Amino acid sequence: MPWPITWDDVVAARARLAPHLPRTPLRHYPALDAELGGDVRVLVKHDNHLPTNAFKARNGLALLTALDADARRRGVVAATRGNHGAGLAWAGRLLGVPVTICVPHGNSPEKNLAIRGLGAELIEAGADYDAAVEAATRLVADRGLTMAHSTNDPAVIAGAATITAEILEQVTEPPLDGRLDAIVVAVGGGSQAVGALTAVRARRPDVAVYAVQAAGAPAIHDAWHAGRPLTRDRADTFADGLATRQTYALTFEALREGLADFITVDEDELAAAVRRLIRTTHNLAEGAGAAGLAGLTRLRDRLAGQTVAIILSGSNIDEPTLRRVLG
Repeated sequence: MPWPITWDDVVAARARLAPHLPRTPLRHYPALDAELGGDVRVLVKHDNHLPTNAFKARNGLALLTALDADARRRGVVAATRGNHGAGLAWAGRLLGVPVTICVPHGNSPEKNLAIRGLGAELIEAGADYDAAVEAATRLVADRGLTMAHSTNDPAVIAGAATITAEILEQVTEPPLDGRLDAIVVAVGGGSQAVGALTAVRARRPDVAVYAVQAAGAPAIHDAWHAGRPLTRDRADTFADGLATRQTYALTFEALREGLADFITVDEDELAAAVRRLIRTTHNLAEGAGAAGLAGLTRLRDRLAGQTVAIILSGSNIDEPTLRRVLG
């Protein structure tokens, strides 16, 4: 299967995003290095500073700006646990595109409120993310909408790739010194990881990309190690951005080809990473946003002596979950 996007696609996505989205900060926190034992130099990419407080603003805007005028007029539908829906709703309001979002029953009330507040129609359907996808698929046929998949779309992957494209620029700018050995990326559907792989293949093939998934939602991790697509019956994690039960065609083969390794972290490790980011960076992270740090913590002996980037991809953690995480 050919690689899902090209570097030219990433450059084009950056050009479409640039009038609306700033380049997010890449920062070094010595206190974070110290908490990891001082052997790894950690750079934090702050996509939690984007509109909607998550990297999905990139994906939503990249997707909608790639549609033709007729598709924009008719509108889009998507399934989401929160951040993809908020990113699409934000981009839809910006561009005047109608957006319908399907969420599973029991979804975070705070994320539902954010999606509605940005002007999208919100429909509750099914017990989990994959059931919400089924509901969204029915609306494509019933209403003539365009499916805005959170992963399985080249425009979405190109939008996510702009994160690592920015990282590769920023490491060469003062006060940083150009050093970058690895990136640790969270995987829900895989757009962020395949985006990272696309950028490093084109610009810095010496940089290794490691992926991390929640142990309670390990479908893509298990498939990667098995060497074939898999589904799982459960997706049990407080990191709702990682709560998927299957692989996705457009990202899976690229993940198989490009990753240095793929690991899982448990719920305690994710919670510890949320707390560590608060202590050392004074930034709030949701579970998926802290997964890169959780993975790096697990990999720190292997990555000793290296400069490693992680992506704080979102900060949309609801209050009850945050209270549990903080203990």
